[in-house]
Amino acid sequence: MKKQRKNKINRARNLAMFLVFGGMLVMYGGLLLKQFEIIMVILMLVGFVMVLASTALYFLIGLTSTKAAVVTCPNCGKETKVLGRVDLCMHCDEPLTMDRNLEGKEFDEKYNKHSKRAPR
Repeated sequence: MKKQRKNKINRARNLAMFLVFGGMLVMYGGLLLKQFEIIMVILMLVGFVMVLASTALYFLIGLTSTKAAVVTCPNCGKETKVLGRVDLCMHCDEPLTMDRNLEGKEFDEKYNKHSKRAPR
C-alpha cells in the first residue's frame, strides 16, 4: 500500500483543523457528563487547550506560509508554496525542489532534515 503524501502546509492545516473539531467534541462530551463535575471540568479544560493549540498552530502556519517560496508547478501550472528543499505541489502532489542537485531524484522528505545521514 502506497503511503499518501501531502504538502507540508496542508498537513499542518489538517492537524490544526483536527484540533479545533476534536476540542469542540471533547467539550461537548464534557457537557454531556455534567452530572460528574470533575470529569466535566477536566474535559472542558482539555477541549479548551486543544482549541488554543489549534489557534497557535494556525498562527504559526500563517507566519511560515508568508516566508515560503512561491513557485509554479510544472505539472499543473498552478502557483504553490515550497517549504524546505523538497515539497509537494498543493494541488497535484507533484514533487518539487528548489535544489538543483536533487532534480530528477526520487522524492524523499529526508532531504529536508539537517543530518549527516540524509540521502544525497
